[in-house]
Amino acid sequence: MSVLDYIVMLLFAGIVIVAGLSFGKTGKTMKSYFAAGGAVPWQISGLSLFMSFFSAGTFVVWGSIAYQYGLVAVVIQLTMCIGGVLVGKFIAPAWQKSHALTAAEFVSRRLGISVQKFYSYLILFISMMYTGAFLYPVAKIVNVSTGFPVEFCVIILGLLIILYTVVGGLWGAMITDVIQFIVLTAAVIIVVPLAFDRIGGVRELFIQAPPNYFLPVTPEYSWLFLLAFGIYNGIFIGGNWAYVQRYTSVESPKSARKVGYLFAALYFFSPFIWMLPPMIYKIVNSNLVGLEAEGAYLLMCKEVLPKGLIGLMLGGMVFATASSVNATLNLAAAVFTNDLYKVIRSSSKPKQLMFVAKTAVVVFGLLTIGVALLVPSAGGIVEVVITVGAVTGCSLYGPPIWALFSKYHSGRSILYCTLLGLGINVYLKLLHPIVTGFSFDRAEEMLAGAITPFVLLGGYEIWAKSKKEVSPSYLDYKMKQKEQIGSLSDESEDEEDTEAQNQYGLKVLSKTMALTAGIFVVLALVADKGTWVTLMVGLVIGLASYSIYRNLKK
Repeated sequence: MSVLDYIVMLLFAGIVIVAGLSFGKTGKTMKSYFAAGGAVPWQISGLSLFMSFFSAGTFVVWGSIAYQYGLVAVVIQLTMCIGGVLVGKFIAPAWQKSHALTAAEFVSRRLGISVQKFYSYLILFISMMYTGAFLYPVAKIVNVSTGFPVEFCVIILGLLIILYTVVGGLWGAMITDVIQFIVLTAAVIIVVPLAFDRIGGVRELFIQAPPNYFLPVTPEYSWLFLLAFGIYNGIFIGGNWAYVQRYTSVESPKSARKVGYLFAALYFFSPFIWMLPPMIYKIVNSNLVGLEAEGAYLLMCKEVLPKGLIGLMLGGMVFATASSVNATLNLAAAVFTNDLYKVIRSSSKPKQLMFVAKTAVVVFGLLTIGVALLVPSAGGIVEVVITVGAVTGCSLYGPPIWALFSKYHSGRSILYCTLLGLGINVYLKLLHPIVTGFSFDRAEEMLAGAITPFVLLGGYEIWAKSKKEVSPSYLDYKMKQKEQIGSLSDESEDEEDTEAQNQYGLKVLSKTMALTAGIFVVLALVADKGTWVTLMVGLVIGLASYSIYRNLKK
């Protein structure tokens, strides 16, 4: 990387961090800090959901698979589009109708305090696994581009993420997500044509690609795996407690539905574009083996991008992937403060709760750094993400989603289904190979993890329905929900604060987009290739920034 790349990367990092820190004075209450006031524009929430999910694996996990196997990486990600449609149609509106600040708050009201505590502790633990797995790709990207040790990158980046997450709250996280989406979408528009030029055109990709590179499945990632992964994605997108905040932070079920649909639409188109750079790099250099393939995406960018744009792309990759970390840190702090600490210390004042919330972000962030440092010893990021998802995803997030729609399940039945599902999946993953000498392949492992909890939940639902006994906890929940909805009509002051926070958020977005547009225009003027496409990208971002500014004035 050149000096200009480092300057641009640091400049973009400064813009993102300042944007996140600028929300330090807006999150004065639990609702504004953890739910962004409860009336975030659905477009902002949808883009934030996309970036929080997309960035976790696109560059390293799916980029590695695209480099090794080709089109299969695109097909795997299309299952996320299907999951988004189902979430938008059914799950997201149901979460918004619950009027809960967090998923844990819904579990507490619907299933009881004891069940909520169990889920909270378990999800806090699993969240540390996920955030560690998400932080590692950020460090890997910086390691590949700069040569700094991965461990050093994990620690420094982890501390930066903690800084702007603890200050900015959910609004800060979502605005930085949108900026990263804009930068990375713009950058890939520049990367793809330059990458094709590098190998001599689109036709050369098809001619020089390895055999079976454009098949939709492989022995390792089979149709059975895609079925299982599709089920898992629908549950993970709809039930992950960090993502639930994207549905509860909008103003209506209709807006929550649009959040899911926007996510699905983006995942319908983006895999075909985003997976091209690592696939093309297979033609440029086919010698990456093992964990080296995790760096294929950035290596392609370094191969073709002009000076300055490499730094901007790297900065976008780093903070986009980091958005998964800050989303989960925000969730972990929300669960700990709102659903554990507040229950024990119910007399706590708002200022005390905010202090506890921000302290929790720091503590969970430090734990995340520790987990990320252990990822290489666990076999690499691909193995960690898929294995943790197969064992825990549907068993952990499926039962609360089921409780959103069921009037027969009780807290005890949901708890037993969760424990039994996790137990079966852990046995199949860890103990079954030792006991029998036979282990499932990746597809069978994923399918077992996806189906097991729903067989248990469905079995109990049928049995309870045959007895025609509605769960007392469901009746109590519906009664309390009516009382809560009645009290919401008096929150006019909160509505004014929310509107002011939304206006401020859009103002910050407009300014940061203008600065980003300026960076693209300047880089276009000094670029030795890709000048016109870079300039056009900068002008489009600038026009979009001006459009937001004009609407705010009106």
